[in-house]
Amino acid sequence: MKSAARWDKEAAETLAIQALAFIGEEPERLAAFLQSSGLAIEQVRDAAQQSGFLVGVLEHMLGDESLLLAFAASARLDPAAIEQARAALAREGYRRSP
Repeated sequence: MKSAARWDKEAAETLAIQALAFIGEEPERLAAFLQSSGLAIEQVRDAAQQSGFLVGVLEHMLGDESLLLAFAASARLDPAAIEQARAALAREGYRRSP
């Protein structure tokens, strides 16, 4: 299992994109994400261009322990790595979109 090391912007972005793909693999996970984000499925691509979107993806994952643990296991990561990646994006000036 990969430890929670210091994350740079590129690695954190990559992890957030992987998390989004993981969410999209299951209709129930995707529905929960869309509901919490307020997005319709056809808006995701445009929303992904917003700087805060990737932070929001990781925050969504952090807010659901079962989702967090499932993703961490599938990505072979320490679950703490997801928070560290979120923090790295925040340090880089990413802000969650309202």
